[in-house]
Formats: sequence, structure tokens, C-alpha cells
Amino acid sequence: MELLARWQFALTTIFHFFFVPVTIGLSVVVATMQTLAHRRHDESWDRMSRFFGRLFLINLAVGVVTGIVLEFQFGMNWSAYSIFVGNIFGAPLAIEGLLAFFLESTFVGLWIFGRDRLSPRLHLATIWATSLGTIMSAFFILAANSWMQHPVGYRVEHGRAFLTSFWVVLGNSTLWAAFAHTITAALVTAGALVLGTAAWQARRARDEHERAPFLRAARFAAALTLVAVIVTGVSGDLQARLMDSQQPMKMAAAEATYNTKSGASFSILTIGNLNGKPVFQIRIPHVLSMMADLSWNGQVRGVNQIQTAETARYGKASYVPVLWLTYWSFRIMVGAAFLLLLLCLWGVVLARRKRLTSSRWFVPAALIGIALPFLANTTGWIFTEVGRQPWIVYGLMRTVRGVSSTTTADVTTTLVGFVALYSLLGAIDAVLMFRAARGSLSGPEDTGNKAVPGLVY
Repeated sequence: MELLARWQFALTTIFHFFFVPVTIGLSVVVATMQTLAHRRHDESWDRMSRFFGRLFLINLAVGVVTGIVLEFQFGMNWSAYSIFVGNIFGAPLAIEGLLAFFLESTFVGLWIFGRDRLSPRLHLATIWATSLGTIMSAFFILAANSWMQHPVGYRVEHGRAFLTSFWVVLGNSTLWAAFAHTITAALVTAGALVLGTAAWQARRARDEHERAPFLRAARFAAALTLVAVIVTGVSGDLQARLMDSQQPMKMAAAEATYNTKSGASFSILTIGNLNGKPVFQIRIPHVLSMMADLSWNGQVRGVNQIQTAETARYGKASYVPVLWLTYWSFRIMVGAAFLLLLLCLWGVVLARRKRLTSSRWFVPAALIGIALPFLANTTGWIFTEVGRQPWIVYGLMRTVRGVSSTTTADVTTTLVGFVALYSLLGAIDAVLMFRAARGSLSGPEDTGNKAVPGLVY
């Protein structure tokens, strides 16, 4: 039952998280494009804001549907967990629904239908309000998740956790590190999508009137994604150092470090067993210690020593997560980010030389690069959640104690149903995104700065 419930939550969350970074990132990108169009009276940026606005709306719609289903699982499969944390967990989720989601949904409606009914400045404000809503939504969801990673501002009475200070929960160091990492990763995701799409469109454009806007968007996206990747790496480094103090087992599992070491090296690749006797390894000396505490010879605690300490503190049990999954998800995340960094550096250099679309290999690479942020986002989430096991709330509640009394048959039925439904939604989204991304700017919906009656996105 526990395993099935975890699989169901993992699959639905991973699917939902495909759309969240795109929605957050594209809301900022589209708002920026529309701002440039408004301030410069530039038709090219206006056409780009309309074009990528369609991609934003498709992702927003599917993301909302999958997000609603996700929250219902707390009552269906994780009722014991909900009872334990409801007094704390409910506050940020309620604010997310009542404030952030309604802000987002209200103003996106005004943005869709208000282009020819609102003043240009007011219409511009609606997309920025929508973007603010998506960011606020992420913040309060992360506030809830960060409390699970590092509980603060609470007391436990009669087997339930009670909130003692909401401001302490919102000031959680884990929250702010995760928030910075998530928002910049969202910009990376949107930037890679815009870069690949715009570069491909610019290459296949039939004339300069259609090529110029996409070429400008591709240059903008290359620079944006490059900066966002660097900032995401910096925020990720901050998370790693917090992890070393708050969840040392996760850090040890990320490197499969079985015994405490000083001046620990970082493994780029390990072939064979992760138990200290691999067949082949590529390691960078001292890097793991630098990641842990910015010290060249800093001490990194090992899995065995942490297991002993956790047993003494929490009781006899295994506190080691699935090592191979934690180890490889961390490396895939970092590797995908590094490849994307190289791609963006290449794109910026080509843009400065005015060869962004004439390069034989860059456009195909940029199209492949669209997948890299999704790979990094997914493996990053897997690393974050799997590395916390066996805790559902770190140090307070083990995952096995959080499940409902639902029967295995019920969970199996809903799991199969969700997989089927989400597969259908994924196929629909893929078709809609593909059609929108390959659409032409010369269609009847493209009217430059002129108003278009009805739904123009």
C-alpha cells in the first residue's frame, strides 16, 4: 500500500512539474516581451509576446488540471500525514489557493480577453499580475514542502504538529534557497523552450519580416538562459550547503560516501558498485568538501556514521535512502544543467557573430536542448524527495506512518486511472504545443499592434 501510494504521488507530481516551470518562466518571458513592445512601440516584440503567449496558456491550462488532482491525494492516500501536519501544511496551501491561484486565474482572463478592451498599459499590467500569481503560487507550495524538508515554527501535542509562528515557517532558510532555485530553473526552462523554438522558426522563415522577430527572440533567450543557468547553479550550491547541515544523509547519499572523509572528492561517473569498490570512476579532488562547507579540506560525513547517529537519535531503523537513485538523479540533474550552460554559451557567441541560425549544428542542438531543463527539473525533484526518505517530515514522521487505510485495490485502481488520464493529457498537450510552436506569424491571428476581436492567443 505504501509503495503504491508513493508511486502514485511520484508519477502525478513529476507529470505536474513538467508544466509548472514552463508556466512560471514563460509568464515572465512573455511579460518582458510585451513590456519591450509597449515601451519601444516595437511590432516584433508584440508579435513574439502573442506567439509565446499561446504556449504559455496551453501549459497553464494543463498545469492547473494536474495540480488540482495532486492536492486531493493528501486526503485519499495520505490522510494520516494530513492529520499530523494539517494545522501547519494547510496555511500555505490555503493562501496559495485563495490568493495566488485566484490572482493568477483572474488576471490571465483579463489578459486573454482584454487586449482590445483595456488600455495598453493596463493590459500590460495584467500579464505582470499573472506572472506574480504564478511566482506566489510556487512560493507557498514550496513553503509547505520546505517545512517537510526542515520543520520550523511548530510544536507537537497529542501526536499532531501545531503551528507556533507562521512567520518562522515563511522565513525557513530551506524555503528561500528552494524558491530561488525553482524560479531561476523556471526561467532556464522557458528560455530553452524559446531559444529552440525561435531559432528553428528563424531558420525556416520565408522572408525577413517573419525571420527578424524570431531571430531577436532567439538572441534574447540565449542570453536569458545563460544568466539563469549560472544563477540556478549558485542557488543550487547554497542548497547543497544547507543540505549538509539539515539533511546530512542526503548529501552523503548523493555522493555514495560510506565513510566520513576530509577533503572529499566529487564523483562525476562511477561504473560498478557504489559501495566503495567500483570498477571505474572519474573524480574531482576536494570538490565535494567545497560543496558541503566551502572548505578545501572540509569534512563530509559518511552514510555509515550518519546511520549510527540517526539510530541513536530516532530509534532502530534504516535511515539510508535508495542510494543508486539518489546518486544518479543528482548527477543527471547537474549534467543536464552543464550541457545547457555550454549550449547557451555557444548561442551567445554565435549571436554576437550574427551566425545564430546559419550555424549548421546549433539549431538542431537547440531543439534537443529544450529537453535538458525538463530532465534536470525531474531528476532534481526525484533527488530532493527520494533523498529525504524514510521521512515524510524530516525527523518527525516516517513515510510509512503517513499513509491512509485505503485498500491496495483502491490505490491500484486510481494509479492505473491517473496514468491513463495523464498519458492522454500529455499527448494532447504535446500536440497542442507542437502545433503552436510551428505556427506561422503570417496567419490571420497575427495583426501586429492592431486589436483583434475575441480570443487572439
